[in-house]
Amino acid sequence: MEAFVQLNGLVAPLDRANVDTDAIIPKQFLKSIKRSGFGPNAFDEWRYLDHGEPGMDNSKRPLNPDFVLNQTRYQGARILLTRENFGCGSSREHAPWALEDFGFKVVIASSFADIFFNNCFKNGMLPIVLSPEIVDSIFNQVDASVGYKLNVDLNAQTVTTPNGEVYPFEIDAVRKHNLLNGLDEIGLTMQQQDKIKVFEAQHKQAQPWLFN
Repeated sequence: MEAFVQLNGLVAPLDRANVDTDAIIPKQFLKSIKRSGFGPNAFDEWRYLDHGEPGMDNSKRPLNPDFVLNQTRYQGARILLTRENFGCGSSREHAPWALEDFGFKVVIASSFADIFFNNCFKNGMLPIVLSPEIVDSIFNQVDASVGYKLNVDLNAQTVTTPNGEVYPFEIDAVRKHNLLNGLDEIGLTMQQQDKIKVFEAQHKQAQPWLFN
């Protein structure tokens, strides 16, 4: 997993509350578990004017000009700004996979659904909870300024605006450590590789019949 330390990124505003995981990545695209290739179908039903199915050439599909993420000014955005209860609905881990494959590394909202929130950390994304008032303020600033960027510093646990406003955010210490060091659950396990090898050798010696 790629480490996350700091990001100065373009912000894309998705001004919707209660965005569920089926909106983030519709159910028909859940057939793969490769963790990659989901970006072109993120927000598929809002993003395109036709109905999407696996295997379609997305480059030839008609885009919805009214969907905010299709606007030229938000192309290449790394930070998604949205409203409360983001990621509600089913527990599909494909949702953060799709967002990351789209290009997002940070999602800022006033609240998240618990399972989605947890899945973000497992996949190297940083979900940040800020107050509704601060989220409102950032939405207004994004709307007023083309090319609006935020600086997210995980070590300092701060979000800094272009005009110098600094918003602190909370994060669990273990999750912070794992993101800073690029450690998912497999990475954490592999840190104990030497102890695992010693245990396996002792286990084989104590119960050799299990290995015949």
